[in-house]
Amino acid sequence: PGPATGKVVFDSDEAAELDPAGEKMILVRTETSSDDFHGIAVAQGVLTSRGGMTSHAAVVARGMGKRTVAGCESIKVDYTKEQFVAPDGTVVKKGDYITIDGGDGSVYLGQVNTIEPELDDDFGLLMSWADEIRSLQVWANADTPEDARKAIEYGAQGIGLTRTEHMFFDEERLPIVQQMILADSAEARKEALDKLLPMQKEDFKGILKVMGERPVTIRLLDPPLHEFLPDYIELLVEVTELKAKGGDAKVIAEKEALMKTIEGLHEMNPMLGHRGCRLGMTYPEIPEMQARAIFEAATELVKEGIKVRPEVMIPLVSDVNELKKLKEVVVKTADEVIAQAGVDLKYSVGTMIELPRAALTADEIAKEAEFFSFGTNDLTQTTFGFSRDDAEGKFLPHYLDEGVLEKNPFQVLDQKGVGQLVKIGVEKGRSTRPDLKVGICGEHGGEPSSVKFCHDVGLNYVSCSPFRVPIARLAAAQAEIENPRK
Repeated sequence: PGPATGKVVFDSDEAAELDPAGEKMILVRTETSSDDFHGIAVAQGVLTSRGGMTSHAAVVARGMGKRTVAGCESIKVDYTKEQFVAPDGTVVKKGDYITIDGGDGSVYLGQVNTIEPELDDDFGLLMSWADEIRSLQVWANADTPEDARKAIEYGAQGIGLTRTEHMFFDEERLPIVQQMILADSAEARKEALDKLLPMQKEDFKGILKVMGERPVTIRLLDPPLHEFLPDYIELLVEVTELKAKGGDAKVIAEKEALMKTIEGLHEMNPMLGHRGCRLGMTYPEIPEMQARAIFEAATELVKEGIKVRPEVMIPLVSDVNELKKLKEVVVKTADEVIAQAGVDLKYSVGTMIELPRAALTADEIAKEAEFFSFGTNDLTQTTFGFSRDDAEGKFLPHYLDEGVLEKNPFQVLDQKGVGQLVKIGVEKGRSTRPDLKVGICGEHGGEPSSVKFCHDVGLNYVSCSPFRVPIARLAAAQAEIENPRK
């Protein structure tokens, strides 16, 4: 939330080029993808015409502390003319100044003077009172050492979600990830993974070192592989232009081969397709590499005298056998690395509960999982049968206006439906494993009424963006006052 002012830029590469000059920019896209990660990183804010509160743009930008207005369908973005058109016909071109407000979704033409908020002594005193009272822990989602430091600054007690795929979006790494995806054999795939291993190890080492003895929950690769490849339509336009201008035949052939791969990876519903643990089941060399990177990083830190607490989280599990198979890969790799290092290192392996079947069979899943983390963004999608990007842009505002739904379920946890699955999952999980640690790591973890519900159903922690941690700490204290656990 909050405002951001900058010059309009439509291309992430251009944003990255302008950054060294100190230009303040607002990145404007129809929607964002992995190709835009570096553009989001340098922009003051992000404006998209598609998506919503939990879309790619919103989640990635919020995690970086970037102001975001996602799903502003009233604007028409034209990349060719490098402009967008507002509902009243106003044309905003590249280089024009705009101001966006991530709090209420407003977009203003021109520059608006803003003041950066500061944390004063009164804030620190209020937070200290909240921490004395609350029993629900507050963790943060963090993908980089900088995120982890920010999480600690705002009072987080651990990391509830490290999204390993965000580390793949780096400009230097993306070609290697694409090499892995384009590999036509397990050997070629392993060659690419061997290049990624030291990079991932350094990423994990940085976060684990910052957090020290605080728990760090690292989620294995989750999104479908096509998210790491260029946009098909943009690639088609590029190839067509190259052919029209008599471009290099080798370059055209390479791009056409890439287009063929993208076509092959295309899914009718990628959100429910080949992603999460399903990727790990199909390509076990991917979770094996990630586990090796995690535990090589952890054992090196232990040798340096730094105590760490890695927790490995397997995503999108719907059946205990998926978890069992992938847990075997993780544990085998972990124990091998720890034995080779000759150190004492405690770790745990758990899963995300983000599908209704996982919640309903939580008693079976808890036989293998040492912890649960409810991924409430995806659990909301799969419970309602809503595509989050489409719902928030197409019909959800109408549902709210007409009173069909009281609140946007992607912003405020739906306690009647999604919440009941969370409650069932907690109860069933602890019926098998009474000491099961349970938390949530969706964006609901920073929303006050959702935090109160998590307290009431007995969760151990909530995890949210570092910038929402203070809100969650206060909400957890209020929940304790209303319904004491202690």
